[in-house]
Amino acid sequence: MKMDRRPRTPREKYGEELKLRRIAAGMTQEALSEIVVCSPTLISHWEAGRRLPRPDDAVRIDQALGTDGFFARWLEDLESKWTDHFASVAELEQQATLIQQFALTLVPGVLQTPAYARALFSAYRPNHTAEELDEDVVIRTERAWILDGPLNPVVWTLLDEAVLRRTVGGPQVMAEQLHKIADMAEAGRLPLHVLPYSAGAHALQQSLLTLLSFEDSAPVAYVEGFLTGNLMDDPSLVKASQTAYSLALGDALSHQESVALVRAAAEEHAHGQQ
Repeated sequence: MKMDRRPRTPREKYGEELKLRRIAAGMTQEALSEIVVCSPTLISHWEAGRRLPRPDDAVRIDQALGTDGFFARWLEDLESKWTDHFASVAELEQQATLIQQFALTLVPGVLQTPAYARALFSAYRPNHTAEELDEDVVIRTERAWILDGPLNPVVWTLLDEAVLRRTVGGPQVMAEQLHKIADMAEAGRLPLHVLPYSAGAHALQQSLLTLLSFEDSAPVAYVEGFLTGNLMDDPSLVKASQTAYSLALGDALSHQESVALVRAAAEEHAHGQQ
């Protein structure tokens, strides 16, 4: 007989308790979602420990289940080290079986080298301290652990050629960054495709996009802008995002051609030819 895995993280324990209290109250996920004013899919993600409710959602959960502020108070102890708009995505990455990411201008965070990440943080934080910068770089680069091991998600990466051409942190930093991406792709850890300038307009030209798929739950999509992000679980929006990703992928270079272009761009940076 297969035993259910016990919750491992505080978020999973939060979700398990939410599920137990909901069932004890005789409510389905659909019924709870109507009171909390969200989708049943979102309730499923909360109960699986993939996402946390917002403070106002937690208040409505307590009201619906008669738990006297229990979930709202517990939520305060689960503060994330990530920015508010990215915290849920960071948690979902760890649970996904497939991550399909598209980057328009910058290397995706999960692939960034410490030097590249440091240059990015320095560019938009003019009054930072060295300690703050060090902490931000560590948090950013720690995400790379999801790329290790055979059971971690496939991270399908689609890059606009602009990502390869914009010099971040200087020529040597860019060369190191691009060689890292090419190394990972050649090692089989990273399906890689580049949308060349010659492709012209493409379906993802307006935004960064990440698609997350799971073994036992509905997929989600995430788009991000300056100091903001939007995690979408509405099936129609997720489907539209998946379609746009597929269309853009159809305009991209093959894996082998993409690796060759990334290598060539790295050498051009290294020799000051950009």
